[in-house]
Amino acid sequence: MTESIIQKKSFAFALKVISLYRELQSQHEYVLSSQLLRSGTSIGANVEEASAGQSRRDFMAKMSIASKEARETRYWLRLLQQSKLVDVDVATLLSRP
Repeated sequence: MTESIIQKKSFAFALKVISLYRELQSQHEYVLSSQLLRSGTSIGANVEEASAGQSRRDFMAKMSIASKEARETRYWLRLLQQSKLVDVDVATLLSRP
């Protein structure tokens, strides 16, 4: 079975989140970075689960969870960017290939 564009993009995004997490950890930011890591990598995990959904309803439930995780991730990213707790440009790190 081939990967969907959503699977590819959510996996690539998770890798960027991991990279950002490492950067934040190196600056001794542990709480928000951990929240970001959990929600940012959970998006792709739920998309993967949805791809093996046992029914349309199961697929929709898993994709709904992925959407909620994406919104939570956006919250943590905005909080990190605007709080200036660490010296990191979230947008720049996430836009890197």
